[in-house]
Amino acid sequence: MLRQQQTAAGFACLDEVMVAIAAGEVGPFVTGVVYCSALSACHDVFDLRRAQEWTAALSGWCAAHPDMVPFRGQCLVRRSELLQLHGSWAEAAEEARRACERLSGAFDDAGAALYQHAELCRVRGDFDAAEEAYRQASRAGRRPQPGLALLRNAQGDVSAADAAIRSAMHETKTPRARAQVLHAAVEILLATGDLAAARAAAGELDELARRTGALVLRAAAGHAAGAVALAAGEPHEAVSRLRDAWELWREVPAPYEVARVRALIGSAYAAMGDDEGARMELDAAAEGFEQLGARLDLERVTALLSKETAAPAGGLTGREVEVLRQIAAGKTNRAIAVELAISEKTVARHISNIFTKLDLSSRSAATAYAYEHKLL
Repeated sequence: MLRQQQTAAGFACLDEVMVAIAAGEVGPFVTGVVYCSALSACHDVFDLRRAQEWTAALSGWCAAHPDMVPFRGQCLVRRSELLQLHGSWAEAAEEARRACERLSGAFDDAGAALYQHAELCRVRGDFDAAEEAYRQASRAGRRPQPGLALLRNAQGDVSAADAAIRSAMHETKTPRARAQVLHAAVEILLATGDLAAARAAAGELDELARRTGALVLRAAAGHAAGAVALAAGEPHEAVSRLRDAWELWREVPAPYEVARVRALIGSAYAAMGDDEGARMELDAAAEGFEQLGARLDLERVTALLSKETAAPAGGLTGREVEVLRQIAAGKTNRAIAVELAISEKTVARHISNIFTKLDLSSRSAATAYAYEHKLL
């Protein structure tokens, strides 16, 4: 049914089966077969939300049967991809490591596992390890794109990145793989200054998102369109598209992409002359990158923040001003955490810093300060 584009009917069948699986109505072998098949089906049609729900429902089963999952090599890789997307990078790296160890004798599956390991090394800024893993993945039969092109771009070798991504765009045809290539292509083509090609790639990605309706593709398409608008000198349009992408990435949720979008929004605000807004967005992006361990992204955003020399009210950071506004609106720590997509522990740390910097002793005093200094 899924291959015939009968998505609703196909997933209705799989949902019914997964209920029985989650209830423990069958043995471990059948559970493993169905779970891995369902993950693969979700992957093929971009239904990452359903894949995440099933993975969460079966997390206890996976922990109790560590030797059952790997009999389908792609299953470990898919789990690692999901964990990475949702911000659990340490767990994703462990799954990728296990996949590389257990699939070393399987040609295609080993390549997929090595590529996923390389992707995690790249976003964490471990470029030497990423390059070696991409090469091993290539030797095992997995084309190393678009990851290797993104690695070259991050290393500053823009010409190599440009040549690699154009080759990948020419060769990649299947919808899922092409969506990944297009998303990477926009970033790389903008780095080379080829605005027209970047706009074309973003347009194709948007068309693919419209055809599938997949949440993750809609988020990626908005992200790409916003980046193109910013590069084209249209910061207001960029903010509009990027805000939509931010909401969609939060819905996924995809913390790394959320932080990347907020960094672009910060740059757009800076282009509009809104220095305070730029500081807030860049500060939020830096916090997101720091929590994930995205070292190179954090360094880039920190460099942008250093250019914003004007000090916010009371010496607060942009994020602290944002938290202060939420306090003044009467929101609890939990509500602030949800609104700003951060942990309650982080909210508590920001509030402590606010009270110390402003010499305040209560939330009511913080609210009064916000009103007095027209921060609302």
